[in-house]
Amino acid sequence: MTGEKKKKKRLNRSILLAKKIIIKDGGSPQGIGEPSVYHAVVVIFLEFFAWGLLTTPMLSVLHQTFPQHTFLMNGLIHGVKGLLSFLSAPLIGALSDVWGRKSFLLLTVFFTCAPIPLMKISPWWYFAVISMSGVFAVTFSVIFAYVADITQESITSSFLVTSPAIGAYLSVAYGDTLVVILATAIALLDICFILVAVPESLPEKMRPASWGAPISWEQADPFASLRKVGQDSTVLLICITVFLSYLPEAGQYSSFFLYLRQVISFSSATVAAFIAVVGILSILAQTVVLGILMRSIGNKNTILLGLGFQILQLAWYGFGSQPWMMWAAGAVAAMSSITFPAISAIVSRNADPDQQGVVQGMITGIRGLCNGLGPALYGFVFYLFHVELTDTDGSEKGAKPNMANPTDESAIIPGPPFLFGACSVLLSLLVALFIPEHTGPGMRPGAYKKHSNGAQSHSHSPQGSGAEGKEPLLEDSSV
Repeated sequence: MTGEKKKKKRLNRSILLAKKIIIKDGGSPQGIGEPSVYHAVVVIFLEFFAWGLLTTPMLSVLHQTFPQHTFLMNGLIHGVKGLLSFLSAPLIGALSDVWGRKSFLLLTVFFTCAPIPLMKISPWWYFAVISMSGVFAVTFSVIFAYVADITQESITSSFLVTSPAIGAYLSVAYGDTLVVILATAIALLDICFILVAVPESLPEKMRPASWGAPISWEQADPFASLRKVGQDSTVLLICITVFLSYLPEAGQYSSFFLYLRQVISFSSATVAAFIAVVGILSILAQTVVLGILMRSIGNKNTILLGLGFQILQLAWYGFGSQPWMMWAAGAVAAMSSITFPAISAIVSRNADPDQQGVVQGMITGIRGLCNGLGPALYGFVFYLFHVELTDTDGSEKGAKPNMANPTDESAIIPGPPFLFGACSVLLSLLVALFIPEHTGPGMRPGAYKKHSNGAQSHSHSPQGSGAEGKEPLLEDSSV
């Protein structure tokens, strides 16, 4: 078994060397220098930095546009976008295998950032375009493929936690209009960087079309990997754990900023500071604490501990009504960020190398589905419990629910969706108890048919599986 792994590593190195030789020999004349991870980092940084600046202005525009059912509409907008992204990501990946990464990086960044200037021009069109932009808002998928074409390393987006704080400061000091203009300028800079500086990572000689291979429509099927979930009991347990734990996490990300403004009356600056602090703590948890825990208590126990932290922070957010409770729960939330890297590690260590990409494709597909279902679920639960955004100015007392009236649902349970989320993660923890520590998925030869899920894996690139095994580490690094 060890000999086979060494042979596959040598093959991976040979493939990477061949790609570099082809690129050096004129396979990609456009761009500055050879394709590198740094090109991918700059592209994704500029896109997320631009959107991070808009955290504070978006709260105000959302409430002004939908004053009656703010949480519900927020959930529906993010839910539609997430569902469309889930459906389109494999197709975009399959097409980028044939037509190259650069053109699709340009396409996805353009459509992801297209709604930004509409925030001030027409809020209604802004939210409509945000929802529909999910069809092309899959920059991460193309970035994964770009990095997999040139290296087996992973990238992180943890450095993106500063832009919400900068956006909040500029919004308070100079107004929302300046923030929108700045975010638009950064988005245009990102597009120009792709046009001028980013070289193609997949030259024509390395594309399946150059070998006469057609587009793999199996790759373009978003449900293809999900159909294989039940074929292995261990994979089934891992996927159920991921679904039950990531569903509330996706919903939490979509509505949490509004929740802080509604129930806790945080100001825009405080919300931005909260994001930055929790983001920094998450970086520390994933870079320092995670390694220590996996070495000392093992992968499975690290997953269970992360799920325990997630239950605690969701319950605290659900019942908490004081600012200090939110800050304490935020520290716990940062610790819960170790869960998915630990899941990725248990797959990478225990699965057969040929099956790692298959399992990670399933996990990525389930998480993509949760990105659509989670926000819609949270918005609907907020609507059922009559929790509305009454004021976006945290300085007024009216922004808090009536805590003195015991018949008011929000007085008893300030955050009902978070409690639903805590129950879901509790079920996830119970399922995770049955995940074997040392017997990984895909250990049986022929348990799965090799399958590539969109841009995360490529049939012409054997090292794609190794790159896939690191995708969740990148996605979970952002707050």
